Amino acid sequence: MKIVLATLNAKYIHSSLALRYLRAYARQDFPDIDLCEYTIKDPALSVAADIHQRRPDVVGFSCYIWNIEETIPIIQILRKTNPNVKIVLGGPEVSYDSRYWMERLPEVDVIVTGEGEKTFHHVLKEIEGQQRMELVPGILYRNENGEVHQTFPREKLDLNEIPSPFDEDDLPTLVNRVVYFECSRGCPFSCSYCLSSIETGVRYFDVERTKQELKRLIDAGVKTVKFVDRTFNIHRRFALQIFDFLIQNHNGTVFQFEITADILKPDVVQYLAENAPPGIFRFEIGVQSTNDLTNSIVQRKQNWEKLTATVLGVKNSGKIDQHLDLIAGLPEEDYQSFRKTFNDVFALGPEELQLGFLKMLRGVGVRLEAEKYGYAYMEHAPYEILYNDVLSFDEVIRIKRVEDVLEKYWNAHRSDRTVMYLIEEEFGTPFDFFQEFGDYWEEQGWSRIGHQVEDLFKRLKQFLLHRGVKRMDVIEGLMKLDYLKGFKNKPRGIWWERSLDKAESSRIIKLLTVSPELLGPEFAALGLGEQEIHKHCMLEVLPHNLESSCFTAEEDPHLLVAYYGKGQSGQTEYFYVPLDKLNVVTV
Repeated sequence: MKIVLATLNAKYIHSSLALRYLRAYARQDFPDIDLCEYTIKDPALSVAADIHQRRPDVVGFSCYIWNIEETIPIIQILRKTNPNVKIVLGGPEVSYDSRYWMERLPEVDVIVTGEGEKTFHHVLKEIEGQQRMELVPGILYRNENGEVHQTFPREKLDLNEIPSPFDEDDLPTLVNRVVYFECSRGCPFSCSYCLSSIETGVRYFDVERTKQELKRLIDAGVKTVKFVDRTFNIHRRFALQIFDFLIQNHNGTVFQFEITADILKPDVVQYLAENAPPGIFRFEIGVQSTNDLTNSIVQRKQNWEKLTATVLGVKNSGKIDQHLDLIAGLPEEDYQSFRKTFNDVFALGPEELQLGFLKMLRGVGVRLEAEKYGYAYMEHAPYEILYNDVLSFDEVIRIKRVEDVLEKYWNAHRSDRTVMYLIEEEFGTPFDFFQEFGDYWEEQGWSRIGHQVEDLFKRLKQFLLHRGVKRMDVIEGLMKLDYLKGFKNKPRGIWWERSLDKAESSRIIKLLTVSPELLGPEFAALGLGEQEIHKHCMLEVLPHNLESSCFTAEEDPHLLVAYYGKGQSGQTEYFYVPLDKLNVVTV
């Protein structure tokens, strides 16, 4: 049989672990399997045409909340163009309320519920043979009369029975993509908004097999590996073995883990602080809410003091970036409570703060109790909430504006110094800054037009001038510094009027060529000639030495020289000198 395994990834750089597992398990009996990955942006007709040209007997789709609605028209086209093809669906989005999907999609022949490797292989055997689908545990199927039947669930697999999902021929295609990896399946917790709460217990792959698989990815040159284990650190000894192995063998690959911070032991944090090379580990930590009542309702046990200690301990190590997650719209979390949650978590100083909205996933507890808390939510995926008893739709919309500005100005790290100054000196709380700016952004209609990096700084300046901040001189200086530090190569344009005309700039460059020690020994050690300074440096006058974080009422003008060549550090370097040492005339 000719078999196509397909999915729509959210982005091209993503890769599907599920499809690779399915192919690996079935390949011994069914060698003619094409693995086809598309994105949710690809036109349905183009995807269907590509699959059709492969002349499949069976097409299997891996379905999630982010791709199900885009997958449906592809299924419908395939059924019309090839009435005899067998269409099989699997994945978390169709594993619950599966009868609904069979009724909504009469084009589908089989739905695999739950863990799919052994079940999909069994389905293929029956399609090839006697077609006795009633013998396949863990599926819903449509018989020759169009009637839907469901079989008993399949027992959980011994994970070590599953062959490696990473094919030697496939590895080169994964080098520049995000490769998903798992050490375990299941979750020990019962958070009622999460699909993992439905499956009890945690099963592990053999640790030595896990190390071998990771080494194959590292040796292949894969740049990013994202572990999908719901709580990577639940098994302390296992986690330490993997951390240690990766520290010894990483070869520059970056690894991202989902960590439950309040159970990460202090000795593990200390071990990572002492041994982890900077930048190879990233932690994703789901905080979701700091409201005790809310956490109790969704059955989320969380020790805020221990979580705080862990996050700060990891941050102080300077070795690991942290990505903290929040969910707006959880039960009994009103606008003011969420504002407090946001401020509590932002105060921990995460490198990234992900603000998401509650999704009423099929099969989870919060969806079953939606009426109790007055929820209204989208009928189709992603099932995002619209409002509930304590959070109005207007408030949901306002929080979405916070999310938008947060992504552009904090998570993208375009203006870290400026944002921190504004929060500390001009706004009551971090949430207030992002909310006020988000509201202004919407009022200006900017959400409906595109933007370049320069536009982001212009719009921030316009907002601050409109609001009437106290120290616009300092703020604009910080904005210039943030802008210049956001480039690896010398920027071609700027968003402000230059403070030095060409003649004065040339005079300073000549002076720095003759007396480079004015900018300190590090600059002098670069040994730059006049043409090199012209080519690789940006000169700008700032109201203070903004690295000092101490700004007097009177201006203390400094020249900033940003060097975008390859210095000793291999990165962009920055040098300051007071203007009075250069006898500079500004324009």
